[in-house]
Amino acid sequence: MQICLPYGTSYLETTIPEERLAGILALESYSPEKDGISLVQAALANPIGSSALHELASSAQKIVVVTSDHTRPLSSKLTLPYLLKELRQGNPAAEITILVATGLHRAPTPEEMIAKFGADVVEQENFVIHKADDYSTLVHLEDLPSGAPFWVNRLAVEADLLIAEGFIEPHFFAGYSGGRKSIMPGISGRDTILVNHSADFIVSVNSVIT
Repeated sequence: MQICLPYGTSYLETTIPEERLAGILALESYSPEKDGISLVQAALANPIGSSALHELASSAQKIVVVTSDHTRPLSSKLTLPYLLKELRQGNPAAEITILVATGLHRAPTPEEMIAKFGADVVEQENFVIHKADDYSTLVHLEDLPSGAPFWVNRLAVEADLLIAEGFIEPHFFAGYSGGRKSIMPGISGRDTILVNHSADFIVSVNSVIT
């Protein structure tokens, strides 16, 4: 049987003899009621447990939007323009910075930035790439229960309004990806990440999805 495995932006093909193929796991097909853009617009118009973004932005001068880097399958090219539009509806004069949460990943290339966010957004908006090893851009807040010093990007700490968009999926020791993972490890310092995102935590008896 010929198998196609997702790899980067394309696929790798291989052939497996029938007698060595135990089976194929496949997702059930799912058809949302609306297209992606409509779902984003509906979510922004009907936030859960929060005021609308334009209301939150109305009194915020410095706004920081934390977003995923090129290693995550979040369709920021679709989501980010509507998120920014909602923020500027509430405060056209706000200073908006888009902070790319790289964790310990390498910085995205210019080509990866355009593929991720779109050429217009990259050209028009103020992007900052997080650098976990540049402690001049980080702030030490306190020590975490793990014993790690909590170093985090200064832009996030000094923001009047901090927003994170992310790809949400189960994570075996953080609970869920996205959200708080956008902060740690996303925009934290290396010393923080190496303790909290470590092999010891991965093999912990508490690292399970229930």
